[in-house]
Amino acid sequence: MTDSTRVAFVSGAGRNIGRSIALALARQGCDVVINGRSDRAVCDAVAGEVEALGRRALVVMGDVGRSDAVTAMARDALAAFGRVQILVNNAAIRPEKPFLEMTDDDWHRVLDTDLNSAFYTARAFGPGMVEAGWGRIVNLTGMNAMHGYSGRAPVSVAKHGLWGLTKALAKEFGPKGVTTNAISPGPIETEHEDASMTAHIRSQKDRIPVGRLGTPEDIAALTAFLCSDAGGFINGQMIASNGGAQT
Repeated sequence: MTDSTRVAFVSGAGRNIGRSIALALARQGCDVVINGRSDRAVCDAVAGEVEALGRRALVVMGDVGRSDAVTAMARDALAAFGRVQILVNNAAIRPEKPFLEMTDDDWHRVLDTDLNSAFYTARAFGPGMVEAGWGRIVNLTGMNAMHGYSGRAPVSVAKHGLWGLTKALAKEFGPKGVTTNAISPGPIETEHEDASMTAHIRSQKDRIPVGRLGTPEDIAALTAFLCSDAGGFINGQMIASNGGAQT
């Protein structure tokens, strides 16, 4: 690793959008810290793909919705690479349950994973970015950050909160050379264990003006740009990558 090599931490990087972002950043010259919560095998596979591109990779397993887990993963990442200048908060869960049936645990599990995780990771890696005078934070929000959804109240709340955090950090860190932006993906063709989720996403195709679903690579390309020097004048924005879908 040279002094000019940048290091990225990508949460939820074992598959779908997270995997594509990890690979796009590797192609851009970054070493990558790959986070997953439970499936070590898929994270190791992504690490192999990163290394095949000539970059270094480190797998750190843990729940980003837990402060202690993020502290431990950050310690391992910094011990291995010395710095992390790029943070992509991608990990999220989107369970569906009627609001009046929701328990405290249901609510807090979503808020921890989809919102509090970004607080924990930005707090862990932000000091190094500020000290270096350069950094990039990208938060994946989704259309839930703009629209409320029946049956997914905590997801909508978390994603709205993530948009608020993005704007706040953009103003606080921007003067220190660190940009913070959000990406709102539209319907993306991804792998889901829940067949109904896959069917729901595919049903959205007809309302997308460009006539197709998005791909993980679409989101990864935008992320890579925001994380580059060329994206340095973009700060505090939520960029929709959704083919023109409005609702």
